[in-house]
Amino acid sequence: MYVIYSKDTTKIVENVRYRPYRVTSSYKTMSAAIAARTRMQKKYENENGLRGASTGPVFDYGIAEDAYYRKNIEKTEIVYSIFDTEKKNPIRQSVNTPYSCSPSSEAYWSM
Repeated sequence: MYVIYSKDTTKIVENVRYRPYRVTSSYKTMSAAIAARTRMQKKYENENGLRGASTGPVFDYGIAEDAYYRKNIEKTEIVYSIFDTEKKNPIRQSVNTPYSCSPSSEAYWSM
């Protein structure tokens, strides 16, 4: 499996398609990931009226194998529980942790 990620934040980029509606965040082959990133670039160029732009998804997003990405590329962030008012117990989590699964969110504690 391969993922497309933002080079700045290392967050996984989700590709949203509307017909049929589908959100894709991983691809079976490198070719599929490259094709998806190219489609994102073409959409970016059409929406902004740029042809042959030197900015956009092709330049801002990287592609990596999932296991390699998780081990070597993915950044972590330090958050604090909403009950830790004195900020004494930092929690290290992935930048891809959903908001509802983060101990720093109210949604996590209200489940």
